[in-house]
Amino acid sequence: MSTLSWVRGVNGTLGWVAPKLIASKMRQVFMTPRELPPRDWEMPLLASAERITLRFGLSALRWGQGPVVLLMHGWEGRPTQFASLITALVDAGYTVVALDGPAHGRSPGREANVVMFARAMLEAAAELPPLQGVIGHSMGGASAMLAVQLGLRTETLVSIAAPARILGVLRGFARYVGMPPRARSAFIRQIEKDVGFSASRLDVAHYQLDMPGLIVHAEDDIFVPVSESQLIHEAWFDSRLLRLEQGGHQRVLADSRVIDGVLGLLAGRSLQTRQSA
Repeated sequence: MSTLSWVRGVNGTLGWVAPKLIASKMRQVFMTPRELPPRDWEMPLLASAERITLRFGLSALRWGQGPVVLLMHGWEGRPTQFASLITALVDAGYTVVALDGPAHGRSPGREANVVMFARAMLEAAAELPPLQGVIGHSMGGASAMLAVQLGLRTETLVSIAAPARILGVLRGFARYVGMPPRARSAFIRQIEKDVGFSASRLDVAHYQLDMPGLIVHAEDDIFVPVSESQLIHEAWFDSRLLRLEQGGHQRVLADSRVIDGVLGLLAGRSLQTRQSA
């Protein structure tokens, strides 16, 4: 029997008689990221980075000189997963600051969630020059859009392979680990208590996104359905949707069309700013 089958069996049985207990255990699993080491292809970029420490011990990597672009990786991700994009941005004359999210890399903490990621971005932005762009992947994309609602200011915003609705993520996880209905409800309530928001509020349909943006998603993403990108696009008036036939959840970060789209968005906004000055 696989570990997942065993977990589902236990949750499916105990979840009926002790839903709060199972919800609490699964909350801890959901909020605790594993530390996954960088791949070999990430090492050269890691070696060339400047490690910086921001407020409250938040750790980040920095490259280049010029207008600042802030990057946020996804769940159990790393800054250097953006390697191809970082190289292109530096070559184009930007400073790239890529955060280690809370409880990831060298940043402090043992648990994390989308609200903590969003607040980390706000903390970082308070110590950086005005942001020319913010780019988030997966949960990092969801946290970037939420951070804008919490006061993050940026000229442009890029969401890559991000979910539109956090409630859908919670329900998907609850189903995946085999929690029955009462345990699922208790699990969602516990997460809401932790993050300080109703899950239904963490939905782009309720957001105001008033900067130019790029939404990227691959059709073959097995972790976040591509349909989420359409929901984001419909809620974001000044956005372009780039849907790719292939790229999965991670490989999309190195796609030349994504890099071109990001550079075009940044350059277009920079041109408008110079023209109005």
